Amino acid sequence: MSTGVMNSVSTTPMPVPVKHTAGAGTIMAFAAMCCVQLGLAASVGLTGRLGAEGVGWLRLAWAAIIIVAIARPWKIRFSRAALGMCALLGVATAGMTLCFMLAVERIPLGTASALEFLGPLSIAVIQGRGTARWWALVAAAGVLGLTEPWHGATDPTGVFFALGAAACWAGYVLLTQRAGDAVSGLSALAISLPVAAIAATFVVGPGIVGRLDWQLVLIGFALALLLPVIPFSLELLALRRLTTAAFGTLMCLEPAIALTVGLTVLGQMPRPAALAGIVLVIAAGIGATRTGRRPPAAGVGNGQDDSGQGGTGKGDSGQGQREIVGTTA
Repeated sequence: MSTGVMNSVSTTPMPVPVKHTAGAGTIMAFAAMCCVQLGLAASVGLTGRLGAEGVGWLRLAWAAIIIVAIARPWKIRFSRAALGMCALLGVATAGMTLCFMLAVERIPLGTASALEFLGPLSIAVIQGRGTARWWALVAAAGVLGLTEPWHGATDPTGVFFALGAAACWAGYVLLTQRAGDAVSGLSALAISLPVAAIAATFVVGPGIVGRLDWQLVLIGFALALLLPVIPFSLELLALRRLTTAAFGTLMCLEPAIALTVGLTVLGQMPRPAALAGIVLVIAAGIGATRTGRRPPAAGVGNGQDDSGQGGTGKGDSGQGQREIVGTTA
């Protein structure tokens, strides 16, 4: 999944040379997605020791500590409305993270990532115009391929949790679109990630602390760097070099990267129908992104249009972030 955090980022284009920036931005976006999926694959390996929800909580806790140390929220002035919005974003982040971890404990990483992607894809389709909404049929066909209801091989509980993560991601996108610049960038993360960690603590329970040792604590720190700290930084840099449409289209390839990581790292061999389903979901995401982008709202975001460098973040392309916050899945 995505980082979950980039949904709340509004970037200001930098005066960078046009030549070669698109190529560098593409590499950065691709590296960010690889970090996300490698972090998720590594997280799956820890579920036997902490449980899926415990691993999600540990990653959120470390991510909150790192972001607070970087952003120093006590030096930032927030309005009451902005604080409330950041808190809601934190709850959505916690739900997205825990649900996704519970999903990948039961179903392949590529399948879970594609199902979760239906959240922001649904927002893109609903908010799209004209032909954009027809991509919902392509996505629906992809879901049938991913879940294979006629075969009964896919764990329905895993599918349920993946769709729960999708719903949380969709809620995150909608909240971010409504908030605009009031909760942008690191300022938003400095509040939302600690709230996400606290919310996850209530769900997981204090008993998880007793199962930790120093090795797990250090592994949790490394996982938090892989997801979301390093991807967040790379996406920030990529957004300064790519158009909104190009960035959103690249993010649609994340289920394919998840499939590759699941195959090479976790040894998860997809069924032919699931492979076709992932391709259809990716195609629907690219189609909805290219044909159904929201026009930039007045006063929201500082990115240029599709002919310029920079962008206003994933939310404007229909993809939504993980993350972050993203997404932090």
